Amino acid sequence: MKVIASSLRKGNVVDMDGRLYVVLTAENFHPGKGTPTTSVDMRRISDGVKVSERWRTTEQVEKATVDERPYDFLYEDGEGYHFMNPENFDQLTVQEDVIGDDKVWLADGMQVHLLTHEGVALSMELPAKVTLEIAETEPVTKGQTASSSYKPAILTNGVRVMVPPHIGAGTRIVVSTIDNSYQERAKD
Repeated sequence: MKVIASSLRKGNVVDMDGRLYVVLTAENFHPGKGTPTTSVDMRRISDGVKVSERWRTTEQVEKATVDERPYDFLYEDGEGYHFMNPENFDQLTVQEDVIGDDKVWLADGMQVHLLTHEGVALSMELPAKVTLEIAETEPVTKGQTASSSYKPAILTNGVRVMVPPHIGAGTRIVVSTIDNSYQERAKD
């Protein structure tokens, strides 16, 4: 299926010269003078080589047909990360290079979307927000309002986030997996 280059997003799969590439980053540049371009960093699926491409934003690019389904994360071992299709209970093992830095967000039973092509996982899409507990942070300061000042906190998965001063250790919060930012106090 042909699409214009400016519509490419992270996780899309592109077919170039009979080889499949997964998009890692895609940026559109609109200079004041000249032709707008789309700069894309991709990883070749067959051997993991990273490639950078630049197209005019209106150029046609072949987008590969991939299967996107929800999978439940089961566990991680020496073979890789194991996921299960909740519809037919088929299990799929995904290599660490596909998961990348997102591995810190994976928790038992978490539902993610996996893009697969002919039974091979190409990329993983996490939920936009996850709820986690704060393992450690500075003590709560009495009388401090929820102003624009934030303090550092370490979550139970080891990720460091900035939280409002009234949030203490042991509090469950909602965090964005896109930019590791505090969203709100958990309602559970």
